[in-house]
Amino acid sequence: MSWVVLVLSGVLEAVWATALGRSEGFTRLAPSVTFGLALLLSMGGLAYAMRELPVGTAYAVWVGIGAVLTVLWAMATGEEPASVVRLLLVGLIIAGVVGLKLTH
Repeated sequence: MSWVVLVLSGVLEAVWATALGRSEGFTRLAPSVTFGLALLLSMGGLAYAMRELPVGTAYAVWVGIGAVLTVLWAMATGEEPASVVRLLLVGLIIAGVVGLKLTH
């Protein structure tokens, strides 16, 4: 169960990171509220997962999922350029997250 919660928390990290960027310094209400809610749920899920998983592994997986989804979303929406090299580098992050799961 901890792994499921951790993965969902990583997804919520991407949500709050994207919302933070769109909040324009907390001057836009909807993205600011989305940021706050997603942050609370994401951190709560990370804390829950850390009750059973090692801190380093849980944190690295959480950050990795959040980072990968955030950059893929930014590429998909045209906010960041996409290239083969960038996608390969994102793939390395994914490989690291999967490796941490497999070695746990």
